[in-house]
Amino acid sequence: MKALKARLDAEVALRNCAGELSVEKPDPLMIARQGGDECHALTCALFAYGNVQSIVSFLESLDPQWIDAEEGDVFQLTKGKYYRFQTHEDIHQWLITLGRLKRQGGVQKAFEEGYRSDGVLGGISAVIETLYSLNPYRSQGYTFLIGKPIKRIGGTSAMKRWMMYLRWMVRKDNLDMGLWDVIAPSELIMPLDTHTFSVSSKLGLLQRKQCDLKAALELTETLRSFDPNDPIKYDFALYRLGQEGILI
Repeated sequence: MKALKARLDAEVALRNCAGELSVEKPDPLMIARQGGDECHALTCALFAYGNVQSIVSFLESLDPQWIDAEEGDVFQLTKGKYYRFQTHEDIHQWLITLGRLKRQGGVQKAFEEGYRSDGVLGGISAVIETLYSLNPYRSQGYTFLIGKPIKRIGGTSAMKRWMMYLRWMVRKDNLDMGLWDVIAPSELIMPLDTHTFSVSSKLGLLQRKQCDLKAALELTETLRSFDPNDPIKYDFALYRLGQEGILI
């Protein structure tokens, strides 16, 4: 494991630069960083599924200021916008919901209320529950975007987009934004997707065969043995290794 840790540490250092977020290497984080706002960053994280070029193209078409627009104007502002499972109406209603969340204190405030009693998973669930409480609108695309509160670890999805959002908000380097101070980087959970799951399994970092929340927690514990203060610093490097098809 020492050799693997050294190799991954080198990969982390190599990837921790502005060039990893560029037209040549698109990533939704590059759009989130442009605004420097926790609410628009949440939009960038939750829409981060599918082809990365399509994700970035869609996010670039959204104006971060629409969150602050009068609710009666949002429908027209978002006219013609859609993304995969989300219709125009889903996007319209999402921005209304997000605007309401911002006006009542923002994402970190909602997260902190759940985090104080139930840790990171409780914080995520609290934000999700708050979002649903702010708007009665429901559709398949809308609920897919937000996800479900975490009731149990077994059988639960890895919550990759939410874990990635927390990484953006909590860690601070040349990639992540570091806008929050409510939790430490050591408490973060791995944002596990198919790329990271496959690479981690091949490297012997992960034994679980299912890409779910249990696997994310297992991988986090393994990486905590590499760096107990910042285990999720390896996320972006592992993701890129899988995305680019690079063998270690």
